[in-house]
Amino acid sequence: MRKTKLKTMLLGLTGVLLLAGCGNEGEAESNGQGDGTTNVSEAVNYTITGVEPGAGLTQLTKDTLKAYENLEGWELQESSTVGMLAALDDAIRNEEPIIVSGWSPHWKFAAYDLKFLEDPKGTFGGIENIQTIARKGLEEDMPNAFKIIDTFNWEVEDIESVVLASQDIPMEEAAANWLDENRDKVAEWVEGTEKVDGKSIEIVLTPWDTERATAQVVAQVLEEQGFNVTLTPVDPVIMFEAIATGNGDASLAPWLPSTHATFYEEYKDDIVDLGPSLTGGRNGFVVPAYMDIDSIEDLEPKR
Repeated sequence: MRKTKLKTMLLGLTGVLLLAGCGNEGEAESNGQGDGTTNVSEAVNYTITGVEPGAGLTQLTKDTLKAYENLEGWELQESSTVGMLAALDDAIRNEEPIIVSGWSPHWKFAAYDLKFLEDPKGTFGGIENIQTIARKGLEEDMPNAFKIIDTFNWEVEDIESVVLASQDIPMEEAAANWLDENRDKVAEWVEGTEKVDGKSIEIVLTPWDTERATAQVVAQVLEEQGFNVTLTPVDPVIMFEAIATGNGDASLAPWLPSTHATFYEEYKDDIVDLGPSLTGGRNGFVVPAYMDIDSIEDLEPKR
């Protein structure tokens, strides 16, 4: 089964140490689901299971812990995306409570029954878009590639289906399968363009699965049109810098208006903003649907 394979893969990558500190020790009698014996905050040991220290989501999580008075004494356990997913999978398998820093689109929402906690203070920034940016001069240098990249758009369900499939097969194959099943959308993206003969283009992306899925889909469409495509995964700040300096041609990875706002403000005058390729993204605290909690404000300060 997919989840069995996924569990083995995640645990093999992260090891036992990344699963420590998730607040599940000694809770066999209560899993924090509102049974009255242990509240959710105590059950998760006043800890948010997070991702990489340098991720935009990590800073949003830190801002949230400071903004909510009821989160006084709470801690963010920084690890990695793989570590967070391993801890989430482990908790769900044992039907235990856990709160993670999460985002959508992401395959975990297709694999598990999850929900975001309401964020009344809006510290996570509300609805996010995945934006497309390009270097200045790309439209003049490569008008056909520019038009395809500018026209490209898809839905949350599309990207999550590709990323979920990539847990069992290579991302390149998952993207190719999706393209084969969605030729009507591809036709819209390439309409009005002409094929080229080996023109090189570099797409810069962040190294997360959703951005890898987007880049693979766009890269394969461009390759069908005769382009030689290079995909370069880098950290977010390097991504913006690369486009602003012309060292990369385009990126379909920025999350705006909140996640990458700092980098966008720094480089916005030196890039071409083509608008969102996907709308409906979201950041926040994510919990399994079986947990009896709906809002960040339902959590309690550490005693």
